[in-house]
Amino acid sequence: MIEKRIELKDPAQALILFGQHDSNLKTLREGLGIKVVARDTTLKIYGEAEQVGRACEVVSSVLAAIESGSIVSASGAAELLSLKIEGKKHKRTTDELDDYLLVSLRTKGQEIYVKSILNHTVVFCIGPAGTGKTYLAVMMAVSFLKKGLVDKIVLVRPAVEAGEKLGFLPGDFQAKISPYLRPLYDSLYDLLDVDAVRHYKEKDIIEIIPLAYMRGRTLNSSFIILDEAQNTTSVQMKMFLTRLGINSRAVVTGDITQIDLKEKQSGLVRVQKILKGIKGVDFVYMTNADIIRHPIIQKILEAYEREKA
Repeated sequence: MIEKRIELKDPAQALILFGQHDSNLKTLREGLGIKVVARDTTLKIYGEAEQVGRACEVVSSVLAAIESGSIVSASGAAELLSLKIEGKKHKRTTDELDDYLLVSLRTKGQEIYVKSILNHTVVFCIGPAGTGKTYLAVMMAVSFLKKGLVDKIVLVRPAVEAGEKLGFLPGDFQAKISPYLRPLYDSLYDLLDVDAVRHYKEKDIIEIIPLAYMRGRTLNSSFIILDEAQNTTSVQMKMFLTRLGINSRAVVTGDITQIDLKEKQSGLVRVQKILKGIKGVDFVYMTNADIIRHPIIQKILEAYEREKA
């Protein structure tokens, strides 16, 4: 009998790899006939040389997937562990993608976008109005919630004025910010019935809030969407991205041709350079060809682009 020791980089990796109540380690132990002892970020594997070597290969493969961002939850790690133990390749197929779709995809850009959300921890989708950036992000959030891959959906928008002062609008603060959050509600009500949305909101499973309310929070096992991100400053963007907790993922959407900030550079513009090349982070760019609203919208956008040129 031999012993092999594997040191994980941080507790976050351990939570994903080991599973709830070490359930993933039980799968590893029973699947390969070895003994496993886990403490903090250290994993010890005991057994015959062949089985221990196989177990180390399986664990290394799962850790590589966690580090790349393609696995972000304990359930995802469990799925990959089982496949590796059985000697099968882990590959997302079109059929598997279809399992997440609550509506049909209409363009190639939308397909690239949804696949990116499946395979990355943080996804930025940048493109013009009408391409489904927000709607598809909400659809994927609902799918993840229904599959038990996350425990909570958090939908976020900056409350930035676009020509009309908040102080001139009627009502208290909640009434003033409600119009900014309305597009997120519209997407939810299209994907879930009214009673389901009400239930999820009452149980705090779905939360729709202004960006300012995110400060100081850490969100675990959550699907977090930042909409209209072109209207965030760089400081706000950093604040939002650092709210991401264990087993969570984020989707950031925006149109950098519609920036309403006054005298400040958009955080969505800067983040493309800052986070370029980081594993687990992906940028998806939609074009006018991905517009799925009324056909005249594409002509209107093209007309504005010609006028600006």
